[in-house]
Amino acid sequence: MFRALYSAATGMLAQQTQIDTTSNNIANVNTIGYRKLRAEFADLMYQTTEYAGTATSATTNSPTGIQVGLGVRPTAITKIHSQGNFQETGNSLDMAITGNGFFQIELPDGTIAYSRNGAFKMNQDGQVVNSDGYKLIPEVVIPEDTTDIKIGTDGIVTIIQAGQTESQQIAQIELANFVNPAGLHGLGDNLLLNTDASGDPIIATPGLDGLGNIREGFVEMSNVQLVVELTDLITGQRAYEANSKAITTSDEMLQTVNGLKR
Repeated sequence: MFRALYSAATGMLAQQTQIDTTSNNIANVNTIGYRKLRAEFADLMYQTTEYAGTATSATTNSPTGIQVGLGVRPTAITKIHSQGNFQETGNSLDMAITGNGFFQIELPDGTIAYSRNGAFKMNQDGQVVNSDGYKLIPEVVIPEDTTDIKIGTDGIVTIIQAGQTESQQIAQIELANFVNPAGLHGLGDNLLLNTDASGDPIIATPGLDGLGNIREGFVEMSNVQLVVELTDLITGQRAYEANSKAITTSDEMLQTVNGLKR
């Protein structure tokens, strides 16, 4: 009975992690470039009373054995890097990646972070930056007298300046990819850092070396599917309630045992 109490308690903690993860996914359903999270679990160690294959007679063995589990534990919360839906914006600086890859963003301390959020703006110096003012790398600077901006699927940035009719190339956008994108460390603000688990970034031109292409005038929305998340939320809630019921039942059994002395 004590074992049941502790096992059910680990179940409640695990389902709380599941609900927390699902709630975060729902909260970010409209976050540009957000990647959904998936909580993963594993059973804890077992208390073995009898091993499978133990002799039960001179000629027979136990086919299964006797083991009692001691609960569950969270093992990982994994980012699912599936493609999100595209939303057209009409803004020439908005970019979506069709396929693999991340934009490179320079943080104030010089560290390079990575993001799928392609909602870019222009600062007072003409530099292309994200919503927090962090520069896109390689740096893209739009001249002040620019009248038209085009970004090709291969990442080539061309402009037309006032008084001119022909376009000129001013920058080449490059993307980063990783052997294990799930190993990236989330910073918040749609930014990720590479780790030993993700491996070093592989930098290349869009459309080459397994990288996706760039679509100008679009942003990639979250890959969260509300129907799936709401179903997971209900499942997690019911599992939490079932574990709490197991604790209540174990408590009632202990109360019965304590009453035997009367």
